[in-house]
Amino acid sequence: MKPELRIGVIDSGHAAHQQVAAGRRFFLQAEGPGEGPLQEDALGHGSAVLQAISQRAPAARLYVAQVFDRRGVTSAAQVSAALYWLLEQQVRLINLSLGLRQDRDLLRQACAAAEARGVLLCASSPAQGEPVFPASYPGVWRVTGDARCSAQQWSWLDTAQADFAACVRGSSPGQSGASLGCAALSGHIAAYLGAHPGASKAQVQQWLRDNAQYQGPERRTMPCTPS
Repeated sequence: MKPELRIGVIDSGHAAHQQVAAGRRFFLQAEGPGEGPLQEDALGHGSAVLQAISQRAPAARLYVAQVFDRRGVTSAAQVSAALYWLLEQQVRLINLSLGLRQDRDLLRQACAAAEARGVLLCASSPAQGEPVFPASYPGVWRVTGDARCSAQQWSWLDTAQADFAACVRGSSPGQSGASLGCAALSGHIAAYLGAHPGASKAQVQQWLRDNAQYQGPERRTMPCTPS
């Protein structure tokens, strides 16, 4: 009998119809991060992320850490607390379809703790612009969106911006980009782990590279103009 596959999601929560194994909300207060029961997903972002993962790995049990408020704002302290909580839940993979502009020691340390336990981390990274965190930390897979990819495809980019990319199209209107690309790749990884529960990080990465539909970034040709 295969062991239970647990996937962690740090985001804005989940929709009422979506099944999750457990969840916790992390918020800021005067004395530091607080926590409590999940609230309604006011943004719809987390719901779309969960849908993207479940579409590709329906057997995975999802553990949700809610860190966004109604404005779509979070902090390194909240994300760090969410990471440690998910490690306590013994998840195998954590999806972070988010990016913070500032490097913070406590977030770096939380990601290092996950890496030390063999937990895989996928974090979204923009296709262009300044680096974000936690995607830029060592051991974290940097993931963006790739318009070339269909729902069951991904690409190995190996660029300064991202390691991998996946489908940017979701079932929820207005949800697209690096966040869904990251969630889609996490879904592909979860499906692989479901079939190969003993796979190491190196084996997962090699599988992703070997089965990528595209290698390298999209090359867009510029139209010629008459001289």
